[in-house]
Amino acid sequence: MMPTGGGKSLCFQVSALVLDGMTVVVSPLISLMKDQVGALQANGISAEMLNSSNDESFNRDIINRCLEGKVKILYISPERLVGGMIQLLQQVDVSLFAIDEAHCISSWGHDFRPEYTQLGQLREAFSKVPIMALTATADKMTKQDILKQLNIQNAETFIGSFNRPNLSLDVKRGYSAREKLHSILELIHRHSGESGIIYCLARKTTEELAGKLKREGIAAGAYHAGMPNSERDRIQDDFLADRLQVICATIAFGMGIDKSNVRFVVHYNLPKSIESFYQEIGRGGRDGLPCETILYYNLGDIIILRKFATEGEQQEVNQEKLQRIQEYAEAQVCRRRILLNYFGELSDKDCGNCDVCHKPPQTFLGTTIVQKALSAIARTGEKVGFTTTIDILCGNMSADVASHQYNLLKTFGAGCDIPYRDWHDYMLQMLQMGYIEIAYGEDRHIHITELGHEVLYGKQAVHLAVISREDFSVKARRLRQLAGGPMTAEYAKNGESVELFNKLREVRKRIANEHQWPAYVVLSDRSLHHLATEKPTNLIAFGNTFGIGEHKRDTFGEEFIRVIKEFISQHGNMPVLNVATVSNTTEKSESYMERQKRLHANAYAPWSEESDNRLRQYVKEGISIEDIASLMERNVGSIKARIKKLEINTTESELPNDWFEDYEQELYRLQLEKAAIEKKINDIRSQILQEMEQRNLDKLNSAKYSVSYCPPRTIMQFDSKAFKEEHGDLYLSYCLPKEKEASIIVKRNTEE
Repeated sequence: MMPTGGGKSLCFQVSALVLDGMTVVVSPLISLMKDQVGALQANGISAEMLNSSNDESFNRDIINRCLEGKVKILYISPERLVGGMIQLLQQVDVSLFAIDEAHCISSWGHDFRPEYTQLGQLREAFSKVPIMALTATADKMTKQDILKQLNIQNAETFIGSFNRPNLSLDVKRGYSAREKLHSILELIHRHSGESGIIYCLARKTTEELAGKLKREGIAAGAYHAGMPNSERDRIQDDFLADRLQVICATIAFGMGIDKSNVRFVVHYNLPKSIESFYQEIGRGGRDGLPCETILYYNLGDIIILRKFATEGEQQEVNQEKLQRIQEYAEAQVCRRRILLNYFGELSDKDCGNCDVCHKPPQTFLGTTIVQKALSAIARTGEKVGFTTTIDILCGNMSADVASHQYNLLKTFGAGCDIPYRDWHDYMLQMLQMGYIEIAYGEDRHIHITELGHEVLYGKQAVHLAVISREDFSVKARRLRQLAGGPMTAEYAKNGESVELFNKLREVRKRIANEHQWPAYVVLSDRSLHHLATEKPTNLIAFGNTFGIGEHKRDTFGEEFIRVIKEFISQHGNMPVLNVATVSNTTEKSESYMERQKRLHANAYAPWSEESDNRLRQYVKEGISIEDIASLMERNVGSIKARIKKLEINTTESELPNDWFEDYEQELYRLQLEKAAIEKKINDIRSQILQEMEQRNLDKLNSAKYSVSYCPPRTIMQFDSKAFKEEHGDLYLSYCLPKEKEASIIVKRNTEE
């Protein structure tokens, strides 16, 4: 047991090279086999794979080579192995069986594959051949099941550390789709030219998100199980070859993929378990370099996943696993410690590389807020979901509120001082703390738990987490871009040339295209960073660089060395320093022009039409002169002079937030007054209704108003399949017969 990217494949690959005979690797996915076989062949190792993607004549040739002893490592699917290959392999000198992704053998695992359960016959057919089972995600029950199913109960168990300190862990709660997109675009900008994976819960989401990223000029593709095999293979190959920067995928993507230079992994929705989550983030940073991981989640994810958990088999296990990932997402302690503890590895210190460690959450006494929400739920008879509850609290006259006359409740508008989206966050916290629960068998209505009743009646206090939201205004995004940048900037501090690194990436890509390999098979990003820092100029030095062995040295060395020599001849062998380091080494005798060039990369660059348009846009967006100067890498005086020359009006180009501040407070005050007045009007209407019923009146007229009494009645509204698909949680509220209570219609008489 080792984490994803921890070196499981190395365990049987090195064993295969040391042992006599052939090692057989059982692998569940063609893409997994293809990826590893390609990497082995690139290192000069005789490896082959038997699967349905090969022509049968090609498969026969591979079998003949196995019988002749010319194959060192053979990858094979479990279906083909138990479908007749066991008898054939008894004619071969098999040195080792390696069962990769062994959690697939267990029904307790998160990725059960029935055909794996037949692998137990290997022990009977090859009693003297060692069997090695490998997995990155197995809890205690899954581990026991693996040993039992493979008939290796007495096997030695080795558990490597699950700590991947190079993976940063970040959770973002309650983001809207638009905010997620802004956040993801900023993430991609920070990793310009670097690969990333975005995992989505639904197939439709992968396609929609990939489309949005494409419209932003990003090379992105969608990947899910509903696509034709040929299309999925093309998308995966393009991603591995760096023709696609970002892949938006369901969990169907990634098992066994060894792309070493994935720099960010995003979960667009909450995963179904910690096992799934940890395996998927483990596909980033496999070369040991930093990788960002971000998990977004909200109420919608909880509702959908809980529904799945209660409908499938092993409901208790599924619900327990979902509860654990929810606890991780809601954690107020170091997230890495939670993950390690889940896999049985204790840690006595915080990691310093998760959002909780970077910015510990703050709390406040939120008893009154929780009581308002619980009161609103109770007054409806616990017959509302999240959306309607928040509508009641905010005083929104939605269709569901109006049809049930929830506007007459005492709690209508009681929480109008809290923004709608903040109520979503607080309700999610209430759900996680156990004050409310979702009744899935009652159209997802909210029920108050026993613990919730204690809060409602003042027997227990509640502390809520302070809501912290990112500023996605244009100005804020621009300024964050200044602070961010490609990860290669970090290596410049160690004397690395970013320019040389990019040239070496081009060489790697050309070699990979010639051999039809993924780029990382040629050399990893980590090796390129070392080359750009150490700048070796001969094969001996090149071969001593991190991640480069004899085969790659002899095969590719000269091409990389030639580029390094050309770079040194142009720039010398001195490190190309960034602005921060140059400022400490500059001679005092530099001229004003030299100093300006050092401080501002474009100080003396001519202004172009493109740069003029950028300047106009920045001014229009309300970005300050100083920030524009930083963005355009020019000094402040140059920016001011250009604005004056182009006659750009700076007085009318404030940010929307700037001019809106004049109206914001007044508008907010008036809306609060409006909600309070509407509540008073509803109270008066309720009293009039009661009076008319007591006096048995159908109509009444006064100098200013005409009032009509509407008795209780049954109403029927439209039935739309399309509406149901898009708004399933609201469908029953709109499309079934409803018993409507008595009401009144008040009309103001026309004044003379």
